[in-house]
Amino acid sequence: MKALVYTGPKKAEFKEVPDPVPKAGYVKVAMKYCGICGSDIGIFLGTHPRAKAPLVLGHEFLGEVCEDTKKFKKGDRVVAYPLLSCGHCLPCRTGNAHVCNTLRLIGIDVDGGISEYAYVDEDVLFKVPDTVSDKAAVVIEPLAVIVRAIHQSGFKALDTAAVIGAGPIGIITGMMLKHMGASKIFISDIDEGRLKKAEEFGMIAVNVKTLDMEEVTKAATAGEGVDVLFECSGAEIAAIQMSKITRVGGTICLVSVHKAPHKVDLRDINFKEQHIVGTRVYTKEEFRQAVEYSAQIKDDLEKIVSHVVPLKSSESVFDLIADSKNGTVKVVIDCKDI
Repeated sequence: MKALVYTGPKKAEFKEVPDPVPKAGYVKVAMKYCGICGSDIGIFLGTHPRAKAPLVLGHEFLGEVCEDTKKFKKGDRVVAYPLLSCGHCLPCRTGNAHVCNTLRLIGIDVDGGISEYAYVDEDVLFKVPDTVSDKAAVVIEPLAVIVRAIHQSGFKALDTAAVIGAGPIGIITGMMLKHMGASKIFISDIDEGRLKKAEEFGMIAVNVKTLDMEEVTKAATAGEGVDVLFECSGAEIAAIQMSKITRVGGTICLVSVHKAPHKVDLRDINFKEQHIVGTRVYTKEEFRQAVEYSAQIKDDLEKIVSHVVPLKSSESVFDLIADSKNGTVKVVIDCKDI
């Protein structure tokens, strides 16, 4: 079968690979779409700490079940909870398998879904609601990331919120906050195209090339700052600014994984009695909730997908994303177009 394979730093090849091998309890899935994640970019660049070549990329996949099973009918569209936990460490034993001490993921530690077919553990597959389009369904995995982040943040209806970074995760964060009743949502970036997309979803877009995020948010919140801030950029400047933008007693939720230590104003955290909380992927229940949420916000989810690349042309997908002139937001691979 054909697949997109990471073969070494800055090398991704559309190539023939062996057909997947059947396993007991696993279901053959014909891939339809697979999203490109920031972690896939890190793998391509050779900077991911675990991914090793050769590797079939992709953990944000949507597919069709190829045979009737106890749980599914042939033709059912499914998405997969891609986390692989050991089941034995302290986090796993205490209900936190999503932060397993040796957490692995499909598409990072084992072959993923940018391919024609895969065998997937039936227990991690979820049926996509019939009302949800393919383009919306392929965004369910990143949506689950946001479900977890919002749970971690303690966000409440009518809270004011700031999102730093208008990539796919940042925009979906703002989208979910809107649907959950945020009174104001500010989002910052330097990419005008992505900020315009955020404005379409009702967010207050702040281009930090020309505007100061702290000044904008405080001017709109009687000088106080926002109730909850979601850091989705991984940028060094965001680490120092996040406590300035957040009000006294507010919460900072770290959604992005910062690749290096950055300066944080810990005095603000003391004097303003702020809360900082981390978030990492999602629980299996939160993934299920994301599947359910997808039916409620399907129209917005579909709009996140800016580019669809045929599997046969997928070798060029990382060049497409790297060139800011292309205006990418969420890029997905059409795994049936070979």
